[in-house]
Amino acid sequence: MTRPTRILLADDHALVRRGVRLILDGEPDLEVVAEAGDGAEAIELLSGPAPVAADLAVLDVAMPRMTGLQAARELSRTHPGLRILILTMHDNEQYLFEALKAGAAGYVLKSLADRDLITACRAAMRGEPFLYPGAVTTLIRTYLDQAGAGRDPDTVLTPREEEILKLVAEGHSSKEIAATLVISVKTVERHRANILAKLGLKDRLELLRYAIRTGLIEP
Repeated sequence: MTRPTRILLADDHALVRRGVRLILDGEPDLEVVAEAGDGAEAIELLSGPAPVAADLAVLDVAMPRMTGLQAARELSRTHPGLRILILTMHDNEQYLFEALKAGAAGYVLKSLADRDLITACRAAMRGEPFLYPGAVTTLIRTYLDQAGAGRDPDTVLTPREEEILKLVAEGHSSKEIAATLVISVKTVERHRANILAKLGLKDRLELLRYAIRTGLIEP
């Protein structure tokens, strides 16, 4: 008998993890082998001194410390054989784009998890993408809208800039960010200026709105 697909589940709400685990563990070919409360913990579980053996990571979008999108990017780089699904309450085209660019095999809405999650897990393990109904239309419409407006849909921040943006949006000062990332305050300020220039934004309020829109922090 083929062993079940081993799943790492990451969500900062214990109640949500419990419900999702019930859905997954109820299937003979799926098994949750580890749980994490944020993206950083998920990476630690998979890359630490005693790494968890997992075939599939199911990651919530908005989590503290490190979002599911940030974790997906890192795990895609360090664990190329790991399949990744994004599980979210947000029917949001920006999150959808970012999830696909981060290397996720699928994007599942929590409101439809009892219907779609099992199918998405099995599709991911077959090497097939999974998108909720209507997502393909959203992808095409958004891409065409951006291209028509002369914007590059693939323009993104570097991982370091995104890390700093998240901390700025969470209300941390440049001094606090410098201490957290072990870099100079001057380097933080330079990154911050580059972020504003790249995104065409003016101040911290606009950075906060962008961070919420792209799933770096929760509203």
